[in-house]
Amino acid sequence: MNSITSYARTSQASRQDQPLTDALAKVSPETQKTLRGKAQDFEAMFLNSMFSQMTTGIKGDGPFGDTPGTGVWRSMLTEQYSKSFAKSGGVGISNDVFRTLILQQANRAA
Repeated sequence: MNSITSYARTSQASRQDQPLTDALAKVSPETQKTLRGKAQDFEAMFLNSMFSQMTTGIKGDGPFGDTPGTGVWRSMLTEQYSKSFAKSGGVGISNDVFRTLILQQANRAA
């Protein structure tokens, strides 16, 4: 599946994004793949920050309790959650980041 199809499928907008379509024609598929990965990484980082804040104040028993090793375990768990969320579509941030990166790359190529 190419980036145009992927973006259109995950985009909230039902109309075609002509500036993005034009820009994608100027950017190589390898660069598109790299930029898609960078956009997902950015979204994962954002989600990790949100998940970390959500679990910071949790005390008590269980996996989110307040034991000496919990902090390290919790950070690894939230990192994996955030990567998983971003890879499966996330909250939509990566689509906007990808679009911006592609438009910038196309402008440099012109």
